[in-house]
Amino acid sequence: MIPPAALEEQIDQWRSYVRRRQASHSVNVAELENHLREHLKRLADAGLAPDEAFLVAVKRIANLDPLARDFAREHSDRLWKQPVSSDSGKSLDRTDAFIAVAFAVAAAVALKLPALFGIPMTDGNEGFYVRNASLFVLPLLTGYFVWKRRLAIGTLAWLAAAFVAAGLFANVYPLKPQGHTEVLTAAHMPIALWLIVGIAYAGGRWSQVAGRMDFIRFSGELFIYYVLIALGGGVLTGFLGLLFNTIGIRPAPFIQHWLVPCGAAGAVVVASWLVEAKQSVMENMAPVLTRLFTPLFAALLVTFLGILVFTGRGINIQRDLLIAFDLLLVVVLGLLLYTVSARDPGSPRTAFDIALIVLLISALVVDAVALWAIAARITGSGLTPNRVAALGLNAILLANLTWSAVLYLRFLRGRGSFTSLEKWQTDYLPVYGVWAAIVVILFPPLFRYI
Repeated sequence: MIPPAALEEQIDQWRSYVRRRQASHSVNVAELENHLREHLKRLADAGLAPDEAFLVAVKRIANLDPLARDFAREHSDRLWKQPVSSDSGKSLDRTDAFIAVAFAVAAAVALKLPALFGIPMTDGNEGFYVRNASLFVLPLLTGYFVWKRRLAIGTLAWLAAAFVAAGLFANVYPLKPQGHTEVLTAAHMPIALWLIVGIAYAGGRWSQVAGRMDFIRFSGELFIYYVLIALGGGVLTGFLGLLFNTIGIRPAPFIQHWLVPCGAAGAVVVASWLVEAKQSVMENMAPVLTRLFTPLFAALLVTFLGILVFTGRGINIQRDLLIAFDLLLVVVLGLLLYTVSARDPGSPRTAFDIALIVLLISALVVDAVALWAIAARITGSGLTPNRVAALGLNAILLANLTWSAVLYLRFLRGRGSFTSLEKWQTDYLPVYGVWAAIVVILFPPLFRYI
């Protein structure tokens, strides 16, 4: 880890740069330095090494003043030239990497433990593994954050109790194999447990808007890293099969039952460690992806609605289409969340803000149409677990997106603060976890485990 004295030298370098060019700019150096140190403290509390924290803090205050922006631009190349094993923070990186790999291996081992008790991944036990997939991984990821954030024993105890309760609900109910309630349990269990991971990740800051917003950033960055790891793993798996097939060895059983499931489980922890270790790099990548896909999704929804009106066709809500609609709305929500988490409240309004408003309004219309179609199907064909779950999720998304659009419009018109939008989004997070828990706990008995 870089010593505090060296960090002060970096701050002195920044201060000297700003003061040297102060003659041509009206800038309060002391005020900017206070902002810089506040960011440094928050980033250090989040677990960043001092050198990384300095680079990220400088980048975050770049919009406060032209000189700070010039300094960040001139030094931004350093953000991309810090390998994980760099000398700054080498001891901390090695320890953190060792612990993360240990938890990743433990997740892979946990996935294979049921086979020792007569529950292999084959022989009709697929439902068991699908229901419990998150329980093999997320407790280990939570354990990693418990270690990293040095959480108290009392917090650890109730986190463990939450996972134990989840395991009971996933396995005690007599769920019909491949039935509606089993599928809903498997789909909603990770959502409910991800809230538990967030509490551990926040490390005592879950009650603060900033702590929950940091978890939103982490979730988006984790998804990006996990996809990249999955792509690399796919290439590795392809070459493995090719090489061993050339010498007459069939690696398919090993790939199917060991490499892919164990790698997928361990990669969750490894990706989380990478996000923690290299947040400065990902803060550049994720907002770029958000800005790329927001206009594309806005165009997609506007086109869809236009064709819907022009043709006069109704939406035929089937199970696969319900999932597709929900995934689409979740993607829209994700774009909104990451835009909120990455946006500087002081930056001027741009065309991107207009694109985001178009996306939100289009998503609201699509959600309303989907809700109408679901309600009509329930009225005509009766209640099913899937329809009720979809109805509830779409209603929750509708409330979230509606008020988000209102707050964002107020902000753009200068009649509201960006903080209120951030607070609304972070305060609403538990609603999804609670709804997921309701589906897992109440739906199976209500619908007689079908």
